[in-house]
Amino acid sequence: MTEGVVDIDGTEHKVENNTWIVGDDDEVIVIDASRDAEKILEQVGEREVLAVICTAGLPDHVSAAIEVASRDEAVVALHPKDKPLWRETWRETWPDIDMEDDGVFGVADVQLDVMETPGVSPGGVSLYCEALKAVFTGKALQADGPGKLGGEYPRLADQLTSIGGRLFTLPAETRVLAAHGDEVTIGDLEPHFDDWVSGSLTRTVGDDDESEGPLTDGTKISGIKLNPDE
Repeated sequence: MTEGVVDIDGTEHKVENNTWIVGDDDEVIVIDASRDAEKILEQVGEREVLAVICTAGLPDHVSAAIEVASRDEAVVALHPKDKPLWRETWRETWPDIDMEDDGVFGVADVQLDVMETPGVSPGGVSLYCEALKAVFTGKALQADGPGKLGGEYPRLADQLTSIGGRLFTLPAETRVLAAHGDEVTIGDLEPHFDDWVSGSLTRTVGDDDESEGPLTDGTKISGIKLNPDE
């Protein structure tokens, strides 16, 4: 885990990021290389870095990507819709790989399947590893529910579509390993989905329901797409 400050629209936010390392004694893939490349590479040790995968193009997901990748001439992967965000951190370089839905990365005899999960960012992705019974969700889904950006939900309708239509189709025992916070399972979070759709995430104090919902982003619940094919 690394700590730092992210500037969002002129406001600084202190955040803690999880960087995940998947592999064996010989090779690894690094997911969301944030801030402290030296610390990340210390954990990698002598193992070869095959790829650095960014689940979003936001600064706290990409800030150490180039340095971590460069040690072993690894590739950096990002969804193309997040390239404008990437450019805010890295103005003179681009990722090596444009990720797409259903893309596959292999490392240490396991497979990471790319799932498009936009919401917090337009090119947000999650990585599902069936062999490890785990999904790396970036900011899409965290232990306390849908992830936020600067305390807000930039595209809540899209985010709930990603969660309901993609992530909550995974087995209940699947471990949710997010960019922030603790580990939970899909089964822990799925029962809360109906409440999120009904407005609990954006309900403010003083509404008819006394449930806590500190943020208001103007999302119309009627606009949430529960079926991504609709």
